[in-house]
Amino acid sequence: MALQRDDDQEHSLDKFSAARRALMRGTGVAAALSLMGGPGGAGGLIGTAQAAEAAFPSHKKWRIVFVNHVTTNPFFVPTQYGIQDACSLLGMDYQWTGSATSDAGEMVRAVNSAIAAKADAIAVPIVDPTAFDRPIQAALDAGIPVFAYNADAPRGKKNPRLAYVGQDLYLSGYQMGERIVSLIDSGMVALFIATPGQLNIQPRLDGASDAIKKSGKKIDIQTVATGATVNEELSKIKSFYLGHQNLKGMFAVDAGSTQGVAQVMKESNLPSKGVHGGGFDLLPTTVQLIHEGFLDFTIDQQPYVQGFYTVMQAFVFLSSGGLVGPADANTGLKFVTRETVEPYLNTSTRYEGKTTKPQIVPMSGAIRS
Repeated sequence: MALQRDDDQEHSLDKFSAARRALMRGTGVAAALSLMGGPGGAGGLIGTAQAAEAAFPSHKKWRIVFVNHVTTNPFFVPTQYGIQDACSLLGMDYQWTGSATSDAGEMVRAVNSAIAAKADAIAVPIVDPTAFDRPIQAALDAGIPVFAYNADAPRGKKNPRLAYVGQDLYLSGYQMGERIVSLIDSGMVALFIATPGQLNIQPRLDGASDAIKKSGKKIDIQTVATGATVNEELSKIKSFYLGHQNLKGMFAVDAGSTQGVAQVMKESNLPSKGVHGGGFDLLPTTVQLIHEGFLDFTIDQQPYVQGFYTVMQAFVFLSSGGLVGPADANTGLKFVTRETVEPYLNTSTRYEGKTTKPQIVPMSGAIRS
């Protein structure tokens, strides 16, 4: 039996059809909405301001505390812009705190301080396999949701955090290892890591090593610790190269070490000697030296969204009273090479941390995955 529509349904459908025709004729959104009876018209179309008010009623200005392991590292500049933009959009506030030198104890104290100050939510990179278990559980017991970003607990180990927002770190390292063996058949390859054992980068090193070993190629892997600051990293990379000038590749698993590799590759013109290099993240020097041909690739893990998505997850959890459960969000893996680096050079945006100015970047050309 066919369903019958009452007069109100028929009238609503007629107004919706009229509005759709108006939009197709280019009449404009305002006129189309007026045909539908204003912001509350049929079909659920409402004005932008009214939509925000209807979806998110007035609420406390929730404060999310972001604890970080390298608070002054340039990698996290776009992350902080993502946090700022999401907080502005959603009517929230934030604090940026933690350690400048990857000191897990200092980070734990920052988490405990956030609990004592009654933060509404906490975000923290889980860079140590056990140090954050108790403070995160203490926050949850106090009714404060906790999210991991940029680094998560080791695979197979349960941490009580509600969700992880960041790259699949082991997989990204493994894919870097596969790229390395596609470039190098044999010889010494240096893998540089700022802080060995820390869970934001150690899984990448493990993945790269596993992929190289699995290839069966006669590649001698040398792991080199570089330190938590950019100047320290560059110094360690220079020293290693000067003592091992027969190497065939230099690759890094963190932003600062990748920039250092790029700088040493340029200073000694290593591509002309058959040496390959690559790493992670989009520091301006790294991007420029890929363009100049001194680095084979870098991997973009989208630090902006590591901040933006974390705030959004916290907001939805808080505004729903915990009914909407957080979910892990993989922020992606994108190889940037000399063939694809041009857009990173030609735009200056908050999304890459190059400018403070908010802007909408127009699309240009085909979309690449």
